[in-house]
Amino acid sequence: MGIDLKAGGRRVGHKSSTKVIKTQNPYARLLIKLYSFLARRTDSAFCATVLKRLHMSKVNSPPIALSRLVKYMTGKDGKTAVIVGKVTDDVRLMEVPKMTVCALAFTATARARITAAGGECISFDQLALRAPKGTNTVLLRGPKSREALAHFGHSTSVLNPHTHDGVKPYVRSKGRKFEKARGRRRSNGFKV
Repeated sequence: MGIDLKAGGRRVGHKSSTKVIKTQNPYARLLIKLYSFLARRTDSAFCATVLKRLHMSKVNSPPIALSRLVKYMTGKDGKTAVIVGKVTDDVRLMEVPKMTVCALAFTATARARITAAGGECISFDQLALRAPKGTNTVLLRGPKSREALAHFGHSTSVLNPHTHDGVKPYVRSKGRKFEKARGRRRSNGFKV
């Protein structure tokens, strides 16, 4: 009996969506159970996205600062900010508006500033009772800040030689002797 292969060479019936809960945190494991139930029983894309982000590793669920949270929530009165990660304080932010924030964790100062402004900090199980399908919510996430991400993508010389905000090359050092050929020097640009 042979293996049924599609054109791409992938086994038919191969399921890659089945995820094993890797975390040992009992609260996170219960949340994954809750949101897998909600994603299965409702047609909500919100629950499926939250479930996918609950499975993510710590490096792929970066924290979000209070200042960024305030910036994204301006003009969204009455909506709940949802972050599958941690909310941290930002001392550069002078005043925090009243808002409802749902996150996995809060720093002590961030929680104190949100509650002092008249807002509230809720957990994901409380959110599941209030909005099981994610109605009136804004799903946010923090910026990824790994150094390796600077090297991802297409180089500028291939797509658009006139931009200088492309990917960072893997070079030992910056200097005259290190990969400063045509396309890397301002005086001698890449020409198609």
